[in-house]
Order: sequence, then structure tokens, then C-alpha cells
Amino acid sequence: MPQSLSKVIIHIIFSIKNREPWLDCEVRPRMHAYLATTCRDLGAEVVHVGGVADHVHIVTMLPRTVSQAQVVEQIKKASSKWIKALDARYHGFFWQRGYGTFSVSPSQLDNVLQYIEEQQEHHRTRTFQEEYRELLRKHGVDFDERYVWD
Repeated sequence: MPQSLSKVIIHIIFSIKNREPWLDCEVRPRMHAYLATTCRDLGAEVVHVGGVADHVHIVTMLPRTVSQAQVVEQIKKASSKWIKALDARYHGFFWQRGYGTFSVSPSQLDNVLQYIEEQQEHHRTRTFQEEYRELLRKHGVDFDERYVWD
């Protein structure tokens, strides 16, 4: 086969360090747009970016030539640098060290996108930690509670 082809859809989730609510309604859309631009710059076709004040969800196509770890590292690095340069009030902004990535079947993509769209409503009754634990269990990811949060 002379050509390498790929279509891997991933759902990336990571929070702000200590789940602090840095992304208020004013800066959140700008952060989401910046995250999408960073993905595109890496060659990752963005499907959707969403989230709430303390965490983000990104659905993207994983580029053929870049690992998921590299994508997440570059997204977090670039966006952290960007928000700190935006205004002095963001100098204390940091993303958590870890992240979660989950594969998304094309047949389930609409459900995942709807889930992300409903984040505001969803988090009226559920914390980020509860949401994240549920996603880890749903996807069969073994985890040790002692090392998930920072």
C-alpha cells in the first residue's frame, strides 16, 4: 500500500490545576478558539471544543504523524502561554499535569458532541471529578485515585 491513511477520532479532557474556575464566560470562548487553532496548527482536524470554567473537552482527528501525547502536550503548552500573555490576572493559570483521551467511534460522534454541548447543564449537578471518574469507568480505564488529581 503506497499511501498511509488514518481516521482516529479522540476526545481529550483536561482540567485547570486544582479545578480552579479560571475560564469565566468572558475568556472561555477565546480559549476554546485558541485550542482549536492550536489543534489545526498541529494538523489535527478539530471537530469541537467545549467545556466549563474548570476544564475543557476537545474532539479532534488525531494526525497521522503526531502521537496523542504530543498533541495534548502542545495544546496545553501553547494555550497556557497564550492565556498568561493575554492579561496579568492569568499569570497563575496552569493546566493539570494529566489528561484523558478516549477513542470515539464515528457512530458515537454525535452523542459525544451533544454531551460536550450540554456541559453547563451537566455540571450543575456533577463535579469534574465525578464526570471524569465516570468516563474512565465507562471506557474501562484502570486508575488509582491517588494519582489522578493534582
